[in-house]
Amino acid sequence: MKNKVQIFIASIFVCGCMAVVNTAKAQTSNNMIQEVQLNKNDAFNEIRNLLMANFDFTNSDYKQGVVNSEVKFDIAENGKIVNVHSKGDCKNVSKEIEKVLSSLQYRVDSKKINQNMIASTYVMPVRVDINNR
Repeated sequence: MKNKVQIFIASIFVCGCMAVVNTAKAQTSNNMIQEVQLNKNDAFNEIRNLLMANFDFTNSDYKQGVVNSEVKFDIAENGKIVNVHSKGDCKNVSKEIEKVLSSLQYRVDSKKINQNMIASTYVMPVRVDINNR
């Protein structure tokens, strides 16, 4: 009977240790959403060009000078740009970036995206120069 109690206690101890190790492993694994930082020489250059072509530079609420922003977006299975969120030096410029990218009829060609660029979220820096009116 004493051996059975010792085996039972030892098995509880082993199960407890495994639970602690698995919890620690889950906390240290990379559970973050994968993001790809886009630069000027990638397949997303068309998106940059469309953004600048459709951007409304006439809004008087924009901050003057160079405005740096960062836009995050996802690509749906059909190639549409979705879940657009922008943050930067001027909230009005960020809103305009979100509006333009969300309303584009453009579809990303999945053949142009190489294996290193497949991600859940894409991050694209945007720099806009707002001249004096």
